[in-house]
Amino acid sequence: MSFTLQPGERAIDFKLPSTEGREYNLTDFGRYKYLVIFFTCNHCPYVIGSDEVTRATAIKFSEKGVKFAGINSNSEHTYAEDSFPNMVARMEKYKFPWVYLYDKDQSVAKAYGALRTPHFYVFNENRELVYTGRGVDSPRDTSRMTVNDLDRALDELTTSKHISVPVTNPIGCNIKWEGKDAHWMPPEACDLV
Repeated sequence: MSFTLQPGERAIDFKLPSTEGREYNLTDFGRYKYLVIFFTCNHCPYVIGSDEVTRATAIKFSEKGVKFAGINSNSEHTYAEDSFPNMVARMEKYKFPWVYLYDKDQSVAKAYGALRTPHFYVFNENRELVYTGRGVDSPRDTSRMTVNDLDRALDELTTSKHISVPVTNPIGCNIKWEGKDAHWMPPEACDLV
């Protein structure tokens, strides 16, 4: 069994607190036709470098029934910047157009098989995975970006086209696992393609 959720598999439920002071589970996104769950954080240069491109994609597809939910699963003991209070402060400062959730015990990251920040999972109307991997091919420096995989996947999904590339390798910092070295990854984690 692959470490990461595979195309065709269903979204896994969760119950996580958000930066706006309420809890969310999967059914709270039921009114949206499509859902993008992505693992992100506060400090990673790949996240920071591509946040505005992700914002543009989220805004572009919101009118087509797509909702974005960001999840921070990083250990605050590895990077203090990734603490929940810093998540709240970051959302207040940048006002990103997504729900920002905190996976303190890292159970959701483990369930989804999140590898890096950012790591995107795109789900269709049946909450089946249709795309997983990177957002763009140069997230740290989007001025060098040549491919926006997330945008392409969402365009294909929302126009009922075949998803031409359902899996790419996420590009970014590894998830910061509690009690582990900052660069540790689970032994079963590997490239997706």
